[in-house]
Amino acid sequence: MQRQRQLLFGMYMDAMRMDDVIERCRAALSTRRPILLGVLNAAKIVELHRNKVLRESLLECDLLLADGQSVVWASKLLGKPLPERVAGIDIFTRLLFLAHRDDRSIALLGAKPEVLKEMRRVIAERFPGLKIAYSHHGYYEAAEAGQIAVDIKASGADMLFLGMTSPKKEIFLGSYGSSLNVPVLHGVGGSFDIIAGLTKRAPPAWQKAGMEWAYRLLQEPRRLWWRYLKTNTSFVQLTAREMLHPARAFRFVANRNVAPVRSRIPDAQLRSIADE
Repeated sequence: MQRQRQLLFGMYMDAMRMDDVIERCRAALSTRRPILLGVLNAAKIVELHRNKVLRESLLECDLLLADGQSVVWASKLLGKPLPERVAGIDIFTRLLFLAHRDDRSIALLGAKPEVLKEMRRVIAERFPGLKIAYSHHGYYEAAEAGQIAVDIKASGADMLFLGMTSPKKEIFLGSYGSSLNVPVLHGVGGSFDIIAGLTKRAPPAWQKAGMEWAYRLLQEPRRLWWRYLKTNTSFVQLTAREMLHPARAFRFVANRNVAPVRSRIPDAQLRSIADE
């Protein structure tokens, strides 16, 4: 399959459908050549323009996909269409089915301990026999990240899912992804909470209408109203700017404090991971 990419908001995004993504993941499992998945929604596009670490970690992804319907609509408005929304949680669910069917093992990193425990129970119920080779909550100290990476590699997992917020999950994947020997790596954000039943996902009609954010806002109005107002306004402004002056592709900048995320990890720590 020939790879098609679109330059949007300074990032090269992959114009792929869900089935294409799953096929790429299946190929990675067969060849044991790691594939790092990244997803972009409106909030992350706004944030990456001011957060260099998040931006660098996204630049290291092998596939960068449209997680938000608003990103798909913007791509069409800008004349660089993406075929469909490929939501992170939908990739997660499809890959769980794949792991269960093909007898693959998974690793889970993220969420609170009690949420992770409940999600493990739900997965065991929905996918009986699916092997969870490793799991760890997401509330660890930065100094623990290296050992967590070592343990993930030692588990021999075929897929790693990270249920953490941005940019924490992107930083972990960008820092350690290539050293884990895990073929499929995917940051799934708040999907752990949804699978565990802590958060309700919007009905399909709301998702199709691009109003999933509004459904979540109804669940937590006090906490989220200002965030969504600010983010959505900024995204509209970025889209208008993109129409007039398309952004150039972001690149790593040598000899400045914006080196690739992996280079910020001490060499000795990286070697210890690679040699395990």
